[in-house]
Amino acid sequence: MRMYDIIAKKRDGEGLTEEEIKFFIRGYTDGSIPDYQASAFAMAIYFNGMTEEERATLTMEMVNSGDTIDLSAIDGIKVDKHSTGGVGDTTTLVLAPLVASTGVPVAKMSGRGLGHTGGTIDKLEAVPGFHVEISNDEFVKLVNKNKIAVIGQSGNLTPADKKLYGLRDVTATVNSIPLIASSIMSKKIAAGADAIVLDVKTGAGAFMKEEDESIDLAKAMVSIGNRVGRKTMAVISDMSQPLGRAIGNALEVQEAIDTLRGEGPEDLTELSLILGSQMVVAGGMAETLDEARQLLEENISNGKAIAKFKEFLESQGGDASVVDDPSLLPQAEERTELLAKESGYIDEIVADEIGNAAMLLGAGRQTKDSVIDLSVGLVLHKKIGDRVEEGEPLLTIHSNDVSLEEVKKKLYENIVISSNKVKAPDLIRTLISE
Repeated sequence: MRMYDIIAKKRDGEGLTEEEIKFFIRGYTDGSIPDYQASAFAMAIYFNGMTEEERATLTMEMVNSGDTIDLSAIDGIKVDKHSTGGVGDTTTLVLAPLVASTGVPVAKMSGRGLGHTGGTIDKLEAVPGFHVEISNDEFVKLVNKNKIAVIGQSGNLTPADKKLYGLRDVTATVNSIPLIASSIMSKKIAAGADAIVLDVKTGAGAFMKEEDESIDLAKAMVSIGNRVGRKTMAVISDMSQPLGRAIGNALEVQEAIDTLRGEGPEDLTELSLILGSQMVVAGGMAETLDEARQLLEENISNGKAIAKFKEFLESQGGDASVVDDPSLLPQAEERTELLAKESGYIDEIVADEIGNAAMLLGAGRQTKDSVIDLSVGLVLHKKIGDRVEEGEPLLTIHSNDVSLEEVKKKLYENIVISSNKVKAPDLIRTLISE
């Protein structure tokens, strides 16, 4: 078997056999297939796509290229959630304890962020003492005991995907549905979950800007998951503006606490209930989405959700008193209000640029070596469709020793006010299941 022939088949739009895909992944991982042939292969996929069967095979070969996490010692159906990313996306901090409070085990493997704000681990480390450096045995023990734990990503998880992604990043082949879908799903499957709920974003702050592209990606991932024996479903949700109101690590932890108490922003609360309902049904704790939602709403009202968050923080060394006193979270030295220059209605809040403004404050990483300031960020007071009067605060900037001139300029350029009344965007675009 020759890589030349495999490239030629895909170049000509032909389907590949399982053996041919295995040959590529194994050869590229061990270095026997050079970058220039892998580049040609990725470009052939970019132009000609892959069948559902090819995508599933590619995904599982990437899974099998490295370590996999065995969660079989955890009781129950393990359910994971993945978001394709966005600005102010605090859902994992809300969902993990909320879903765990119903008895569904949430064994979460998370990473650090590169971009607007930190990843889930960075945000959780805003809680003094919290850590994810625990052994696999301790991880399993905590999930069996508390139904929730978070651990850092394994260094040797899907090495084929890491190598291929690095190549795609420099060969203009990142935006390929088969390659994106197999990349995301290989990591989720290697992490050991029995069921996967996907939150696929669409809009300015999303990886996929156009809704039809987001739907195509969601369908591809759902197909892969179900083909390889993982119950998978997806929600297409709006990211034309930031989710919730907080953008920044400690600020998002505080917003998660508010949401678990039933006092969070409407959009973050609604998305958490929709995704959480899917997870509860997949985990076997409810038969219908309506029944699952009722259970989640009850656990917010009766305090079980916030109690589970406290238990989770304590079990991994965190100071759970931040739940009752959020001032114990890292606090920025300065708070500056950004005032509206005119009256009208909020017409646009360009999510990715607002995220970039938060990154300028130090809330995110511009490079892998950047050090995050966990205390800084933005808190929105207005969302799309809201009325604003001249001189009224649009948002509050939380900062430390940073010139705000460039930050303010970027914010003003990307918050558009219209004299005409504006309709708020629909939060949920569609649901996709098997």
